[in-house]
Amino acid sequence: MTSINLNADMGESYGRFEVGNDAGLMSVIKSASIACGFHAGDPTVMADAVALAKASSVSIGAHPGFNDLWGFGRREIRMNARDLEYMVAYQLGALAGIAHGAGERVTHVKPHGSLNNMAHDDLEVALAIGRAIRSVDRELIFVANACSKMVEAGRALDLRVAEEAYVDRTYGDSGKMTSRREPDAMITDPEVAIRQVLSFIEAGALISRSGKRIPTRIHTFCVHGDEPTGVKVATAVRAALERQGIDVVTLPEMSL
Repeated sequence: MTSINLNADMGESYGRFEVGNDAGLMSVIKSASIACGFHAGDPTVMADAVALAKASSVSIGAHPGFNDLWGFGRREIRMNARDLEYMVAYQLGALAGIAHGAGERVTHVKPHGSLNNMAHDDLEVALAIGRAIRSVDRELIFVANACSKMVEAGRALDLRVAEEAYVDRTYGDSGKMTSRREPDAMITDPEVAIRQVLSFIEAGALISRSGKRIPTRIHTFCVHGDEPTGVKVATAVRAALERQGIDVVTLPEMSL
């Protein structure tokens, strides 16, 4: 592997409440997944994140989630497939409009929180997200959890799919991220994060907490922007990748 993408979820502040260090992360990552106002973010926060990405030569993505500001989009909401499709398309359109006003364009879509977790296992949910992406712009890249139904859905809908693993989350033997209810779900130590990322790349697989290997392609690694250790972890991982001779590039520059 000669290139990889490093992305982060950001633009997750709301009004006068600030979440994460977007400016710090933007100097390290190459693609930003920006909240679209449902689980976090608002029009001004979105516009500020787009402007920051533009100034940092970072590609812009939409990070749609459930309409759940109270729970930060991490509570499961059951919806019929049509409503879910429209909900995602609505959020993509909002960010696309703000990006267009700044002379930029949205190039990828990555579901947030519980929407992402549900789409990992549920093909109907994954297909609804994929149809929303296709209805807005079929050239958008669908950022999908590696080994998930989202990968299957994206390919079935003839979308460009970027398979994603996480810098700062551990994995179970099923290939899913460890539940946040577990004490070791998050990785906050930069050295542990480096070992995880490099081992996944070397193995061509996700590696669970027990050591099980689940073979997969990985195009992009994500850091959670709302985590206090996000900048420190992302900076360490990027430096480690570059020491290995791996170029860190934007998602549109990846071969998908």
